[in-house]
Amino acid sequence: MRKIPSLQFRPKYVSFDCYGTLIEYPITPITRELVGDQIPAEQWDQFVREFRGYRYDQVRGEYYPYEQVLQDSFERVCRKWGVKAAPDAGKRFADGVRSWGPHADVPEPLKKMGENYKLVILSNADDSFLEESVPRLGADFHAVLTAERAGYYKPRYAAFEYMLDQLDASPEDFVHVSSHTRYDLMPMHDMGFRNLILLDRGYDPVTHGYDYVPVKSLDELNTMLGI
Repeated sequence: MRKIPSLQFRPKYVSFDCYGTLIEYPITPITRELVGDQIPAEQWDQFVREFRGYRYDQVRGEYYPYEQVLQDSFERVCRKWGVKAAPDAGKRFADGVRSWGPHADVPEPLKKMGENYKLVILSNADDSFLEESVPRLGADFHAVLTAERAGYYKPRYAAFEYMLDQLDASPEDFVHVSSHTRYDLMPMHDMGFRNLILLDRGYDPVTHGYDYVPVKSLDELNTMLGI
């Protein structure tokens, strides 16, 4: 049985990415509805991976609304593959994001965590998305911060600097939890955050050299936090 490490300090905040980490992010079924019949079955997984890459690339500039990010990144990958992108794809993706609920393993341990620590969300979405999603989590949050308010998306350093400024905090005040290495854990490591947790949901390979600790559940994290 794997031994769960314990944290050697009590953080001031436990911060989270939202979509994919706490809230489900089943974007692939919508993608299949939009374009699946135009992509050969044996190439489908590659198309999905490339669409994900374009979404990442699309947020590395200046902030603009998340629905349009989804539309633009979808159009880019469709153009690369020579297939037609629906003009309402961004809205259909965004409606999906707003409708999704928490992963089944989230509400109970998250509520317990929130009774012992100040919880924070730093999300790559607009306020309107979080207004619908956060109440479904069933936990109390000290702060819910968005790309819209920050004016930048993760992995831009300015998104994390916004969190630090809003909370009058420094990197050592946090344990940060994400299922995404490129959006959160890698840039945060480079900025001096060291108490980083990968909630491993299989989105990204576990990489070495970034000092994050992989866990399989928030129950494991609660054990690390001493609760």
